Amino acid sequence: MSVTDVVARVHELQQLIQGPGAPTPAPPSGDFAAKLAGASAPAATGAGVVPTLSVSAGSTAGGGVSGVPYADEINAAAARHGIDPALLAGLIRQESNFDPSAVSPAGARGLTQLMPGTAAGLGVTDASDPAQAIDGGARYLRQQLDAFGNDPVRALAAYNAGPGAVTRHGGVPPYAETQAYVRKVQQYAEEYRRATPAAPAVAALSAPRPVIGAPRSGDLGYSTV
Repeated sequence: MSVTDVVARVHELQQLIQGPGAPTPAPPSGDFAAKLAGASAPAATGAGVVPTLSVSAGSTAGGGVSGVPYADEINAAAARHGIDPALLAGLIRQESNFDPSAVSPAGARGLTQLMPGTAAGLGVTDASDPAQAIDGGARYLRQQLDAFGNDPVRALAAYNAGPGAVTRHGGVPPYAETQAYVRKVQQYAEEYRRATPAAPAVAALSAPRPVIGAPRSGDLGYSTV
């Protein structure tokens, strides 16, 4: 039924209600018809599509880090491999202080300080390339998390000292370097978590998948068990 038909029907109903002999009411004005037509028209935001809020891919709504070098690459790699982006950022800071050209005396290279053989096994062809190094480091950390029951403490120890050492000692090896490494990476990660802005309210519409590698309650130190 068109707007014109609706207006005419309203006029007929008014006549029936008032009964015979009553003065004929004036038909609804053109303004009324125009308002009625306007009320039935779609909003001017597109072809009837209701606008929705969205979170940009570069935001920290999903718990990603911000304000650090290569934040986008870190967040993307962490999402791909299901690890805590703050933990990955802390690892990179401890390994290379975000210097993609860093080379250790032992020959480890790049942001995540991968040895050539390890890098090749992870599919990293150029460890000095930030995106490749970050993805390779995230992949290797994921492997250690899988090997050690998703325990970030032992996974970090394995990243630094090797999984064999962690297995032999049943936890973080009694090496001063490794113990300091685990402690510092977790401290940096906690620093990045505190610095991350609160997620927008729209992010609560979908419950995030639990992040593997985030520290459990009371896990700020390291274990030598």
